[in-house]
Amino acid sequence: MHATKTKNSFWLILVLFIIVYGCNSGHNGTGNEWTIAGMGELFKAPPKGITSRWVSPENPTGEKGKGGLTNKGAKGNAFFIIAPGEKKVLFDVKGAGIINRMWLSGTIGVNQIQRRAVRIDMFWDGCLKPAVSAPVGDFFGIGLGLIAKYDNALFSSPEARSFNFTIPMPYRKSACITLTNESAEEVWIWYDINYLEVDKLPADAMYFHTYWNRNLKTTPGEDYVILPKVDGTGRYIGANIGVIGNPVYRGTWFGEGEAKIYLDGDEQHPSLVGTGTEDFIGSGWGQGEYASRSFRSLVSDRDSDIYTFYRYHIADPIYFHKDCKVTLQQMGSADKNQLLKIRRKGGVVIPVWLLGKDGNKTYQHRLLDEKNPPKIEDKEFPVTATNYYRSDDVSATAYFYLDKPENNLPELPSLQLRMKDLERRVFKVLRKK
Repeated sequence: MHATKTKNSFWLILVLFIIVYGCNSGHNGTGNEWTIAGMGELFKAPPKGITSRWVSPENPTGEKGKGGLTNKGAKGNAFFIIAPGEKKVLFDVKGAGIINRMWLSGTIGVNQIQRRAVRIDMFWDGCLKPAVSAPVGDFFGIGLGLIAKYDNALFSSPEARSFNFTIPMPYRKSACITLTNESAEEVWIWYDINYLEVDKLPADAMYFHTYWNRNLKTTPGEDYVILPKVDGTGRYIGANIGVIGNPVYRGTWFGEGEAKIYLDGDEQHPSLVGTGTEDFIGSGWGQGEYASRSFRSLVSDRDSDIYTFYRYHIADPIYFHKDCKVTLQQMGSADKNQLLKIRRKGGVVIPVWLLGKDGNKTYQHRLLDEKNPPKIEDKEFPVTATNYYRSDDVSATAYFYLDKPENNLPELPSLQLRMKDLERRVFKVLRKK
């Protein structure tokens, strides 16, 4: 009896706490809209002029009452088959709306070549140039044709064989999403796209965009460009990045490079700058594999210098009113003996900074600021950590919102560039692990 009363009292107190806490902390100032803590607006009545819709192989048009028509409703059309070289329209809707979620599974989820060879394109308001154009795997948050279990603020792959996004993507006149199979095998595709039909979007609703690129061999001393200068008003959401380290630098750390974000007319120097690659994604002192909602290192194979990681600016928004550009320095760290070994192998090494010791006192050499900096070959060059410009294979998918349905950026690179050396330098290496 006592245990039952205690249990009932616990639940009564919990319910009262939620109600009181929600009323005191969730009031939005309008006088009649209250939220229960942790539940957001789930209990509110549906707004007028908004209708829920799904598009899937079982209802390709998303029309009301048109789902499950084949095979007398007994799962007659659960997936599509896309032949090599074929483009398939997954979503083609007229009117205003907001895509909120997409789930994608099938052969792409388990085929490393298809994750990089199949492209996804999204077109807003009848534009001929896609606002979104990227390899499928990269678009859904992980690069280099790889897959892992992850769940973050934008994307997820619960068991490392499917993809989801939960990103609001508004459009005013129409939306079209296509998959193009540039692989040599059939693509089997299961999917659904969840969206809302709306009477009218807010005037300040922006369009979702992506940009994907790959630099097979970055130039020492030049930053890798995650997002070229994009013109307009918008918000930079973040990027996922893949690095395949140059073998000549094997055994040294790749990630000293700082992320730089140029905003609204910045030219030579950025307004926003970090302190290092692993720092930029929330870690420090190197980069292992770890998880977080807005930053994570999904793959970190230091033995083979293969890395995939992401950084999304959800709680720390990055707005721009005129233009935006994002880069990542190509900089590593090694000691004197490692640097000399790299040079003997023919690797390019440009030292830029080092630590030294004078008794118990640590000092820094900012080598590029000095008129006569010490050289690696010099006997007095300290055998300590030295940051140096290097060259690696880097690719990235950048995500951003823009006040227009098209952007001024280059088109998606060719299949040849997207796939080059992945089998030899990534897939084959990781299969041996």
